[in-house]
Formats: sequence, C-alpha cells, structure tokens
Amino acid sequence: MRNVRMTGRERVSRMLKRKDQDCIPRMESFWGDTIKRWRGEGMNEDPNIMVGNDFQGLCWSEPFPYPGQDVTIREDADTVTKRDAWGQINRYWKYREGTPEHVAFPCETREDWETKLKPRLLELGPAVDLKGACWALKVGRRQGRWCHLTGLETFEMTRHLLGDENTMIAMIDDPEYLVDVSRTMTDLVLRDFQYLVDNGIEPDGVWIYGDMAYRGGLLCGPPLYRELVWPDHQRMAQWAHDRGWPFIYHTDGDVNGVVEDYIKAGFDCLQPLEAKARMDVRNLCPDFGDRLAFIGNCDVMVYATNDREAIEEEVRSKIEAGKATRGYGYHSDHSVPPSVSWDTYCFVVDLVDKYGNYE
Repeated sequence: MRNVRMTGRERVSRMLKRKDQDCIPRMESFWGDTIKRWRGEGMNEDPNIMVGNDFQGLCWSEPFPYPGQDVTIREDADTVTKRDAWGQINRYWKYREGTPEHVAFPCETREDWETKLKPRLLELGPAVDLKGACWALKVGRRQGRWCHLTGLETFEMTRHLLGDENTMIAMIDDPEYLVDVSRTMTDLVLRDFQYLVDNGIEPDGVWIYGDMAYRGGLLCGPPLYRELVWPDHQRMAQWAHDRGWPFIYHTDGDVNGVVEDYIKAGFDCLQPLEAKARMDVRNLCPDFGDRLAFIGNCDVMVYATNDREAIEEEVRSKIEAGKATRGYGYHSDHSVPPSVSWDTYCFVVDLVDKYGNYE
C-alpha cells in the first residue's frame, strides 16, 4: 500500500522542488474505450481513485474562434465529418476512438488570419469557466490535491488553426506571420488565466498541454523552435513564476533534443515522456534530474503485453530511476489503451504501491 503521510498538494509541491516526500505523486489517463472494456471485466471503482490521483485541474483554456460550433457536414455507416469550434473539418470514427482525419483548417493564408481569425479571437471574452474553476478548487482543496490552471500552449494552437503543413511552411517562408499567431494565442491563454486569478482562483501551479513532436523527433527543427516558439513557452513559464507557481509542460514525442531549452525557458517538470519515442527517465534523470522533474514514462505498450514479469521490470526500473532524484511522479507514458486488461492494470497499481514509497 502507498505510505501516505502527506497530502497530494504537499507531495507534488515537494516533488517539483526535489525535496523529501513520503511517496511519489501519482495520476493517470485512460482511453474511453479502456473504461468500457474494464467495466465489462468487473471494474467496480473509479480507476483515478484507485491510482490515488494527487492532481486537480481547475480549468481548460482553449480559445476557440467559434465556441460551441459542432456542425455535421456528412456521415456514412462508419464515419462522421464535422466542423468544430476551431473551424477545422475533421472526419471521425463513429464507434471507436482514434485520431481523426484532418480535412481542412480555418486559416489557409495570412490574410485569413489577419482579416478573419485574429479579429474574431480578440473580440471574444475569456474562454474558461469561472464557476467550474471555483467548484474544482473547492473539491481539490477538500481532497488535498495539487490544483493547477490548465490549457493549451502556442504550438498546438497554431497547428489547430493553420494545420501542420501550413505551420511548417510559415516557419520557413513567413516567420513573422507564425510569430504573430503564436504571440496572439499565448496572450489569450494568459488572459484566461489572469481572469481566473483576478476572480479569486489561487492555484498551486500551471500545467500546459501541447504536442510539438512525434516518435521520430520534433515537428520542427530545434533552431526554428528556439527562434519562433520558445519565446512564448518562456513567457508562459515566466507568468507562472512571477506569481510563485511552478510550470509543468506536457508533450508527446521525442523531445530529447530540446530538454535543455525547456530548462532555460523555466519549465519545472516534463510529462508524459513517451517511451516509444525514445524518452527514458533512466537516461533523463541522471542528465537533468537536478534541474527538472519528470512525470510518466511507464510504457503502455509493455502494459499491453499483459506479461507481468515484463511489466514489473518496466515499472520498477522507471520508478527507481525517478526516485533517485526525488523529482518524479507516476503516470503512464501516454494514456492507458484498451489493449490493457483490468486485471493487468490492477497489477500495475500494486507495483506503484510496492516501489513508489520512500523509506
């Protein structure tokens, strides 16, 4: 069992500063199809409660240009094509989860941005739910969790508006355009966060989500990242630090080549460390663990083998590498897929209990 002597709030705060804790902080993410499978296998409890979630999100800042838009354009027996709140047109599977097919994006040209999207975004009000944030903070404080403001970062939002192809082209052919989009979207998220703070929300930190890499490497080269995106990453981290709050960054993919840049930007923690993209706390902690905390990296592809010996070695080795720095929290390396059985996941939680305590 987990050796609980601290609240989650205390535990996470100390982990981010690499101070002594009773046990590693914990959280997890699950596919919806995974929960469906587990219910059929006898799951009778909330897996988040079973894991022992130490974190509480207070909001989600995602400044849509068309809030509430969800228009079906066409559908067939297996798929449905919709225009969403970003203005994207995407094709989704009807009966199973998976990455949608991107059909079109709202911002095809710089003129689209300057005459339509940017004015529309700037005229909209805050994109966060104050009442919901107040309720979440009350719950988080009552349960002793580490409460955080949450939202998207600039590279993710830019790609939502322009699409991957147009984003990469703009980085080379029209960097001023790319920077204007990036700066504007960062301004909007920080505006949302400040709105909550001005209305009495007092978090413990900031957690920003955005995928800037895939399993083969960064979606843009490190020099372009440093020139065009890094300044807004640094600005978000500085906003948090100016208020005394740590900054956690989520990105999938192989970001080994820019970890030093993250540290220079002021990132305090990196999550979820996708194992199939060559992220490995057994290497990261010795190299960066004195300056950066880590959450995650337990390989869900190993979980999906349902091989208990392999799973134990995966969980044990990753947790022990993280514990050596006092700056590590448990999470899978992405989110738990439906190929993992309920019985296997219960075994994973038992392993986190077994290896996650500090003496």
